[in-house]
Amino acid sequence: MPCTTLLAGKNITYDGSTMTARNEDSGSTGFCAKKFRVVHPDEQPRLYTSVLSKQTIPLPQVPMRYTSMPNAVDDEGIWGAAGVNACNVSMTATETITSNDRVLSADPLTKTVSQVKQTDEIPGGIGEEDMVTLVLPYIHSAREGVQRLGSLLKEYGTYEMNGIAFQDVDEVWWLETIGGHHWIARRVPDDCYVAAPNSFGIDTFDLEDAFSVQKEHMCSEDLREFIRDNCLDLSLDGVFNARRAFGSHSDADHVYNTPRAWFIQKYFNPSDNRYIPESDDIPWCRRPEHKITVEDVKYVLSSHYQGTDYDPYSRHADPLLKGSCRPIGINRNNFLSLVQIRPYLPEEIRTVEWVAFGSNVFNTLVPLYAQTSISPAYISNTTAQVTTENFYWANRIIAALADSQFGLCANMIERYQDRVLSETHRMIKEADRAFTDAGSFDAAAVNEKIISFVRKETDDLLDKVLLAVSLKMKNGFARSDA
Repeated sequence: MPCTTLLAGKNITYDGSTMTARNEDSGSTGFCAKKFRVVHPDEQPRLYTSVLSKQTIPLPQVPMRYTSMPNAVDDEGIWGAAGVNACNVSMTATETITSNDRVLSADPLTKTVSQVKQTDEIPGGIGEEDMVTLVLPYIHSAREGVQRLGSLLKEYGTYEMNGIAFQDVDEVWWLETIGGHHWIARRVPDDCYVAAPNSFGIDTFDLEDAFSVQKEHMCSEDLREFIRDNCLDLSLDGVFNARRAFGSHSDADHVYNTPRAWFIQKYFNPSDNRYIPESDDIPWCRRPEHKITVEDVKYVLSSHYQGTDYDPYSRHADPLLKGSCRPIGINRNNFLSLVQIRPYLPEEIRTVEWVAFGSNVFNTLVPLYAQTSISPAYISNTTAQVTTENFYWANRIIAALADSQFGLCANMIERYQDRVLSETHRMIKEADRAFTDAGSFDAAAVNEKIISFVRKETDDLLDKVLLAVSLKMKNGFARSDA
């Protein structure tokens, strides 16, 4: 799916946490309702079959409990998307990325059921539908996540190009698939962040490390031969660049992908003016000019290019540029998940999973303790039916209303976002202290308390936005009946 990812090493976040965050976005022709779910070991399949490719895969018999963000309607499979397991390891999967004809001719993608004729044998393979379910319940570190997914890609292949993040308390890893069966992964440096739009992102890659100690790099076991035999290395100076070898450099990237990386890096490195929205050489990782907070992550992953001529809501933008680049905070954001793993707290309360639903311009992040056995109904009861009884649909309704009167509603949205973030930060800190004092607490009860507060605030915002937009309807009339 179209997505935007932000990763941050532990030395450049405000509290020393590792952070991984990703918007999951629907395709351009529709929307996908999502929910938050806690999956228990007895609910995890032991023999898994993909809906899209009919690939059957035996799974280990002892899975862990984990959270996920599946589709509300499972007609195309689970699409677990993002979550945290009982060992405080997180995974977000996946961000659809790009490739080139040289790679895809050398290692073709497998095919889904819809891509083959009825009489053809289905080649199988795995994809975004499957990866969280196949990997997250079985890994004990971010590095293990790379290794398990890499082995699955080798054995079964994939029918799409994807980027996947793994995270534990010490490390963040980013894996990108190459063709149907190959992949590379790079550890995010502790003093850097990564901004990843829907394109192949890893640039510099140390093959020597990947084929020896694997301190910062891992890859398919035959990647050297794959590069050599298919003439994929395009360097003139002998320095291998993975993005040039495996990625795309299309005109479409310059309106869809590179502007998103440009804006995020412009936010975290404002003094560097070397790059423009069309730059193909925006670095994969950067050291920011200030430490990164939860609020920073929410802001950049909600971006509609504020302060630039590309902002679709701007009253002063150049009409030739306005709305010409694909926003990060787009109408078809399904959800945002930000996992914050805090090294200074006990394992029971170490991980907070911040979630938001709907278009990020108009929603708010909500923190949940990841080590919980129950999910509050307001964020887990999403169905295909439109209703204000759950967080996903309430946010979708608010966004659809407020978009038409953005200038009128912007202050209401900002006050709502500030109120929820400040109060839920306080509630998490209060619960952290309670756990430290007592040695235990009911994470599910704390999550329910947080969600109850958020529901009240969301209902109040909906009331205000509905009134404001209703008063601006085209069939209104200034004269009162009284």
